Amino acid sequence: MTRKEARDQAFVLVFEKSLNEYDVAEVIEAAKECRDFEVDEDGYVVKVFTGVYDNIDEIDAYISKNLSAWSIDRISKVSLAVLRLAVFEIKHMDEIPAAVSIDEAVELCKKYSTADDASFVNGVLGSIVKAD
Repeated sequence: MTRKEARDQAFVLVFEKSLNEYDVAEVIEAAKECRDFEVDEDGYVVKVFTGVYDNIDEIDAYISKNLSAWSIDRISKVSLAVLRLAVFEIKHMDEIPAAVSIDEAVELCKKYSTADDASFVNGVLGSIVKAD
């Protein structure tokens, strides 16, 4: 599995978790049972998914602080899931350059949402990186 495919799998898990109250392990088990969920060789998918929810308050604070005239509650679930995944990578995975995380987040938005959402996500992530 490529990193791009693994990131896509991680995004789907983060998105699925946002739709229900299941814990992380239950979401992973449901993914294994209901669809073609694969765990990648280096463990990126599970590491990122669990990392997002282990650090959700910190991640949401970064997002909230970098929204202009928006609240986190107004962000679409797709965009929020993409932002959470990218912020986790930027803040907790030093081996992934921030520019790569941002580019991949924009691509996920284009795939699962709209060009407007992709621009919005790009702007928020750019603000987060510049704030450091």
